[in-house]
Amino acid sequence: MFQTLLKCLVLGITIQTLLALENGLARTPPMGWMHWERYRCITDCNKYPDECISEKLFKRTTDLLVDEGYLDAGYEYVIIDDCWLEKERDNVTKRLVEDRKRFPSGLNALADYIHKRGVKFGLYQDYGTNTCAGYPGVINNMALDAQTFADWDVDYVKLDGCYADINQMDEGYPEFGRLLNRTGRPMVYSCSWPVYQEYEGKLPNYEALKQHCNLWRNWNDIDDSFESVAQIMDYFSKNQDRIQPHAGPGHWNDPDMLILGNYGLSYDQSKLQMAVWSILAAPLIMSNDLSAVRPEIKEILQNRHIIAVDQDPLGIQGKRILIKNKIEVWSRPITPVLSNGEYSYAVAFVSRRADGAPYTIKFKLADLNLTNSRGYSVTDLYDNNRYLGHVKSSTVFETRINPNGVMFYKFTALQNGRK
Repeated sequence: MFQTLLKCLVLGITIQTLLALENGLARTPPMGWMHWERYRCITDCNKYPDECISEKLFKRTTDLLVDEGYLDAGYEYVIIDDCWLEKERDNVTKRLVEDRKRFPSGLNALADYIHKRGVKFGLYQDYGTNTCAGYPGVINNMALDAQTFADWDVDYVKLDGCYADINQMDEGYPEFGRLLNRTGRPMVYSCSWPVYQEYEGKLPNYEALKQHCNLWRNWNDIDDSFESVAQIMDYFSKNQDRIQPHAGPGHWNDPDMLILGNYGLSYDQSKLQMAVWSILAAPLIMSNDLSAVRPEIKEILQNRHIIAVDQDPLGIQGKRILIKNKIEVWSRPITPVLSNGEYSYAVAFVSRRADGAPYTIKFKLADLNLTNSRGYSVTDLYDNNRYLGHVKSSTVFETRINPNGVMFYKFTALQNGRK
């Protein structure tokens, strides 16, 4: 009897493993670079040789990722988004075919180039009949396409949801994840089914998402503007109680790409996006021209103290906890954690003011849930983690924030009341 029960238990575990993602990847939010926000679907390489979606662009970006220190900072993926395909599958094999003019060496050769530089290779597809830009989707060829990605040595798959039935997504996306797993090649799986269901007023099953996807897009695509960043922040804060509990090691909410280094954000707004994304435990996927990123923006993108917040091993997504005079307080529990379970915290004071001058504001730390009886060591994450002093929950903390800017601090919980 015992042996029968044991066999049933093992069988149940095996079936559950096959039904869930279980790929062991993305234990911290993925970091890298994706072409879409900056380069969209530029395919005319005669007019725009340095901007068109081509192997030249991805080789150049790979080299810049390595040579300019981004890989060392943690940005390890180069991801091709839409518009890399021929308009039709191969007539005989039905396999996907990369655009032969723009990728003359083929994706295997491009993957080899990327891998030889120590970078990982990501690729886009769509669950529907077509991609968002009108190229062939996976819907009728899922097993074939999953194996094709493995054959091309892909490390990261983004599956969009254009031209697809939202009522099929709850089963179709997990099925494609299982097919990726079945190839035997580890591939991070980025899903998009929540955003398409949200569009149609259907609440996504986030418990299922965390079982089948490493990350998922929740809401609108980001555009190159602060207005877009602010709208995404508002969505995440409005819905945080619904979506925050499902984030954690191996499965992340995705507010979309970092747009630092493009045209739409000021210096202060760039600092703001980086800070809030790290509070949200967001994937840090840049979309920019790395050759044109100014030194002060590069410094933000490679800020190791803020990246450490984003990559904190606890994997707890932060929340907006307070609004006062158009100043928002975003807070995230992070390591180190004391023996009594008290967390340290990363806290971003975010200005939504536009009144032309920096704004000084005070908060009692207890009102920010900073209640460790021994106090906290405070450092400024945007000033090379500079030590600011020792504070307690009774301390009235004062900070001064530029319009549409941020001040970002780490409050390290103290065991014995000393630095």
